[in-house]
Amino acid sequence: GTTYNAYLIVDKKVALVDTVEHSFAKEMIEKIKEVIDPSKIDYIIANHVESDHSGSIKEILKLAPNATIVGTANCKAGLEKHYFGDWKFQTVKTGDTLSLGERKLTFLEARMLHWPDTMFTYIEKDALLLSNDGFGQHLASSKRFDDEVDQDILMCEAGKYYANILWLYSSVVLRKLEEVQKLGIKIDMIAPSHGVIWRKDPMKIVKAYLKWASGEADKKVLIVYDTMWASTEKMAKAMLDGINSEGIEAKLYRLPCSDEGDIIGELLETKGLLLGSATINNGVLPTVSPFLREMEGLRPKNKIAAAFGSYGWGGGATAAIEKSLKSAGMELVAPAMTIKWVPDKAELQKCFEYGQAFAKKINAAE
Repeated sequence: GTTYNAYLIVDKKVALVDTVEHSFAKEMIEKIKEVIDPSKIDYIIANHVESDHSGSIKEILKLAPNATIVGTANCKAGLEKHYFGDWKFQTVKTGDTLSLGERKLTFLEARMLHWPDTMFTYIEKDALLLSNDGFGQHLASSKRFDDEVDQDILMCEAGKYYANILWLYSSVVLRKLEEVQKLGIKIDMIAPSHGVIWRKDPMKIVKAYLKWASGEADKKVLIVYDTMWASTEKMAKAMLDGINSEGIEAKLYRLPCSDEGDIIGELLETKGLLLGSATINNGVLPTVSPFLREMEGLRPKNKIAAAFGSYGWGGGATAAIEKSLKSAGMELVAPAMTIKWVPDKAELQKCFEYGQAFAKKINAAE
C-alpha cells in the first residue's frame, strides 16, 4: 500500500502543496474543509505533474477558481497536456520565492527526480522541505511521522522505493543533494508525497540516499532464478550453499513467486547477483524476461554478476542473461555456469564451487 500526501499551508495566503490521485479527490477535499473553506486557497503548488500528485487539481479549481498554480516551466507544459485547462500559472525556477505572509516558500528544481518537471518546496520558517517523490516510501500507515513506525520496515520501504523509482537517476540524486548542501538551508523535517514524514531525524534518509546513490553495497549475494523442471533450482541451491560456506550472506528468490519490486529493493544494498533460468525457445523463461528488462532500465550501480541455468539441447538462456546484465552495466566476473538436463552429484559439486568462487569475488570487491 501507500499514501498520497498533500499539504495545506494556512497563512495570510493559503497554499495547497500537491494534490492526490483523482479517485481520492473527494476525501482530500473533505479534509481540507475541516481546516478551511477550499475557496480560500490562493495557490496550488505543483511539485510534480504525475497524476498521483496532480490528479485532483481540476476538482480543487472548481472550488477555488481564482487560485494560481505554481510550478516549473516543464510542469506548466505537462499539466496543460494532461488536463487541457486554461489556468492561471506562475512559472518558477530554483531560487524563486513566494510569500504567503509569515511563511516564504523557496523553490528548488529537481529535474529527473524522477520527471523533468519535479521540484522541491522549502519553508524557511519551519525548516521544512516538501520533497514530493524524493525521500518517499510506499508505506501505508495511519501514522504520520517516522518516529511512529517500525524503523526496519520504514527503511526497507524507503530503500525499495528508491531502488524501483529513483535508482536510474542516482547521479542526479548526488548532484541535487550537493546543491541543497551548498544552499546551506536548515532542514528539520522532510515531508514527501508518499509515506511518513521525516521529523525525528531527517538526515537519516538523506544519508541513506547518499549511500544508495553512491553505489555502496553490503557484501551479500542475491540468487534470482526461475526453473522449469527443477534443474536450475537445484543449481541455485547448490550455489547458495557454496556462497554460505565462505561466510557470505545469500538469499534465494524464485521468479515469479517473489515480488519483483522486493527483489530490486533487496539488490540495492547487495553487491552480487547470480541470475539463472532454464532455456526455452533458445532464450530465458518468460518469467525471467521482465526482470532482465527492469535491470536494463534501472542500471544498478557498482554490482558484480554472473549467469547460470540448465538446458536440454541448444541452450541460449545464459547468453541472453549475460547480454542483459552487460547492458545493465553490471560487471560479469565469471563465465556462465550451464548444465545439460538434470545436474548429477558431480555437477552439483561444481555449482557449489561456483558459489564459493563467486563469494570470493564478493569478498575481494571494493
